[in-house]
Amino acid sequence: MRVLSTILLACAGAPTQAASTDEVPQLAEPVPEGRAEAILAGGCFWCMESAFEAIEGVDDAVSGYTGGRLENPTYQSVGSGLTGHAEAIRVIYDPAVVSYAQLLDAFWVNIDPTQANGQFCDRGTQYRSALFPRDASEQALAESSRDAAAATLGQTVVTTIEPFADFYVAETYHQDFYKKKPAHYQRYRLGCGRDARLQELWGDRAAH
Repeated sequence: MRVLSTILLACAGAPTQAASTDEVPQLAEPVPEGRAEAILAGGCFWCMESAFEAIEGVDDAVSGYTGGRLENPTYQSVGSGLTGHAEAIRVIYDPAVVSYAQLLDAFWVNIDPTQANGQFCDRGTQYRSALFPRDASEQALAESSRDAAAATLGQTVVTTIEPFADFYVAETYHQDFYKKKPAHYQRYRLGCGRDARLQELWGDRAAH
């Protein structure tokens, strides 16, 4: 991760409260009846959580870790970049209201799919952009949406499509961070240049 002028502008720099507890991330609970899940990684999970919780039909977006080798990974271990995990969100949604394909559309305009080994100011594989489809149908939709994003941008898309993996719910401090610490969240988002880059890439389609 690139160091900014203050640690308060780093997605991974501030949660000292989480580091001082013995909380151990656990596997996510089963998906509620009548709902579906989508696992998406787009850099700092605080920003992805806020974007997806604003979508009609989404019940919740939970910050967590997926795609790695270690069981019950902590914020500190994932932050080392050595576990293979990505910061990600688990979107619980009503498929009668919003589809997986629509969530994919929202995913692309919330990330920089041309940036490898991180997102915006956050560097390292733990901040990679990635999709984790659950089955062959979602795999096909993910691949199609990736190709469409590349065509729209006219650039190579490096976002990975990875096998579905265990999702570990991140420490309580991280959940709904944008609501708990709105001023901190906005300083981070501005300082990291996220919105400016999204606007540059996606224009009027960019997430705000």
